[in-house]
Amino acid sequence: MYQPAGFVSIILHAHLPYVRHPKAPECLEELWLMEAITETYIPLIEVMQGLLRDGVPFRVTMSITPTLAEMLADEFLQKRYLEHNAKLCQLAEKEVQRTRWQPRLQTMARRYLSQFQRARQVMEGCHCRLLDLFIDLERTGALEIMASAATHGYLPLLSVNPKAVEAQIALGIETHRHIFDKDPAGFWLPECGFVPSIDQMLDAYGIRYVITDSHGILHAEPRPRYSVYAPVYTPAMVAAFARDWESSKQVWSASEGYPGDFWYRDFYRDIGFDLDYEYLKPYLVAGIRGFTGMKYHRITGKGAHKEIYDPEIAQRRAAEHAGNFMFNRELQIQYLAPRMDRPPMIIAPYDAELFGHWWYEGPQWLDYLFRKTAYDQSVFTMTTPSEYLRRYPSNQVSMPSESSWGNGGYHEVWLDGSNDWIYRHLHKAAERMVHLANRYGAAQGSLKRALDQSARELLLAQASDWAFIMKTGTMVEYARRRTQEHIGSFTELYYQITENRIDDQWLSSLEQDHNIFSWMDYTIYAGDVRKASIPHLAVGLE
Repeated sequence: MYQPAGFVSIILHAHLPYVRHPKAPECLEELWLMEAITETYIPLIEVMQGLLRDGVPFRVTMSITPTLAEMLADEFLQKRYLEHNAKLCQLAEKEVQRTRWQPRLQTMARRYLSQFQRARQVMEGCHCRLLDLFIDLERTGALEIMASAATHGYLPLLSVNPKAVEAQIALGIETHRHIFDKDPAGFWLPECGFVPSIDQMLDAYGIRYVITDSHGILHAEPRPRYSVYAPVYTPAMVAAFARDWESSKQVWSASEGYPGDFWYRDFYRDIGFDLDYEYLKPYLVAGIRGFTGMKYHRITGKGAHKEIYDPEIAQRRAAEHAGNFMFNRELQIQYLAPRMDRPPMIIAPYDAELFGHWWYEGPQWLDYLFRKTAYDQSVFTMTTPSEYLRRYPSNQVSMPSESSWGNGGYHEVWLDGSNDWIYRHLHKAAERMVHLANRYGAAQGSLKRALDQSARELLLAQASDWAFIMKTGTMVEYARRRTQEHIGSFTELYYQITENRIDDQWLSSLEQDHNIFSWMDYTIYAGDVRKASIPHLAVGLE
């Protein structure tokens, strides 16, 4: 039997915040989902299907967060996507005609038209149920899907109230079971945010492994013998795998990463900003200039001048970069293997939306990487964390340190002067939700509906995305509005419930607008925390 010198695990974190606005004829923020479906999720599915069709052995791990899964399963958003895709196809057809005397541009226009039409065929072929395609891929054994927190709440900063953390975990796992009809082995900690003792709660819900950032393991107690190249078991026997900084840097680094190659497509140069407004207006959401997904230029250099994109050269660069990534992992593993009593494990996690959306050639790079790994080397094998634990079930016991994969490595992205105002409201709302759940233990009718909706509003307010957006300065007004809206709705529901004056008409409207987890039960906030409490953090708020 072939025994590799080491293993590599590609982990893709697929997540988007819950954005759904049925009362608005058009919504700019819903484009986040529409773009990701066309440019990331369908291309990734097609890459994996192609590998299976060609008999290429590969393994990949992917988290599909509950908010993303709920949106992909939502019939209203599916209909919105088909409408969006129809406009894309119309625009691409117009571009094919407009560029008929510009052969290099027309090559790309035809390419985009084909991509948009193919995306529609995929959606119609699965009756808009993209999740079914991921489920089918997982059944082959090539894909492993991880669970995640219900609304991607940043758990270290929510842990002031342990029940808030438990609800995020419990509902995230229950959503995974509800959608994928299986118990998850792995759990993606939002933003890789780890805090000691959260492992006990994860263990109570049957989770076998998590991913942390590098320094979460490097600073673990006691110090791990094999650094980040083998998992450690926490005291609760949940395995923690650490991100390998070297392999991450080759993809993520703004200065050294592959996506910055000058031959790759430039993300920011889009016809939505370049062409005449009246020509584009029918295809712009709310008439606002923005990204259409049709981009004709390559990165070229650091200046404003951009050359026309050449897809053939870019494809060759993707193949070269896949080979370079493989070569570097070979050298890395050949160095590590003699120094360990087990094959080293290289964990390479990335946001899934990098591949195809931000980095147009990313899916091609993955395709080349898996094919080259299968046939052009014999040093390492692609695997999943679950498979590695089955092969090597005995590992050192060590408690990872508080950590995240955000800038600075800890909590500063989600707690700074731009967003710190949200936490006093989140903590108070969580305290009130626990009170409601314990006070009204067997509610029925309108009372139960109001309690369930209270839980939804709290969960939606807790999404780490809003604090992140405020910190990065993109779509800040939307993030502030969403936070205020959900906290405001929760607070109004709290007083209506406690004062026995539930407004059924307003409640119905709220249920229609924010219908995530339509099957959930508010009692996830009742009772004691299972097995353990998460230690409080000092978050600097009065």
